[in-house]
Amino acid sequence: MYLSVILLSRLSITDYRGNVVLDTYVRPIRAVTDYRTAETGLYPEHLSSGRPFDEIQRDVANIIRDRILVGYCLWDFLSVMGTSHPAIDTRDVALFLPFRQTLRAKKMVPLSTLVDRLMRRNIGTGLEDPLENARAALDLFRSCEDVWEDMIRSGSWPCSLPPSTYARYFT
Repeated sequence: MYLSVILLSRLSITDYRGNVVLDTYVRPIRAVTDYRTAETGLYPEHLSSGRPFDEIQRDVANIIRDRILVGYCLWDFLSVMGTSHPAIDTRDVALFLPFRQTLRAKKMVPLSTLVDRLMRRNIGTGLEDPLENARAALDLFRSCEDVWEDMIRSGSWPCSLPPSTYARYFT
């Protein structure tokens, strides 16, 4: 039996304008068998000098409390962090129906494709970069923020639902 376990290796959070709020490596809580250095740029020394997961978990809970959380596949982030967040205070560009309608996509579209097709910008052409991804998700959100917020104010939820197995991460 083969198991693939994804561990948090780097956490990046920005504010609304893309300024860094938190950007840190995370000390692994399990042995790392493959750093995927070619894709991630990670080396053992990055993680060995990282901050402890439980410390970062507390910081993240404090940072996101009472805030609107913008990102891509937020259910992944919340599940890895072991925390929940009010659904009404999430803006997940992976689930935003107008993006899917514009691209005529029935399924979730990768962040790099959303950014390329909707903003004519390339991301992820080199190493995976959480800061670049965070800023790209914010740029997508800001590009249609008025439409998104108008839909919410009118009582119409503009997003599809995340996978049901992640429902416990949204309050």
